[in-house]
Amino acid sequence: MDMKQVLKKSYAAQASVIKAMAHPTRLLILNSLKKKETCVCELRDLVGDDISTVSKHLLVLKKAGLVAARREGNWLHYRLTCPCVLEFTECIRGLIK
Repeated sequence: MDMKQVLKKSYAAQASVIKAMAHPTRLLILNSLKKKETCVCELRDLVGDDISTVSKHLLVLKKAGLVAARREGNWLHYRLTCPCVLEFTECIRGLIK
């Protein structure tokens, strides 16, 4: 692969992470997870959607590598894998103001 192809591949990977973040509910979830690891039931209550909708959002975030899960009994607990991505959202909030 030449350098141009390597750069394109890198930018495509970055864009896929940004796309995963590009939903208001997913941004809410990410910001909530910066405080602490949280079970799906708590995220459901926070978001106000049914558990299957919240689980779908979490799957998108997990596939992008933004969150990880661990099982405890019947529940999955999610944590943020890369807290620095929230610096990106802080920058955007500054741009919007």
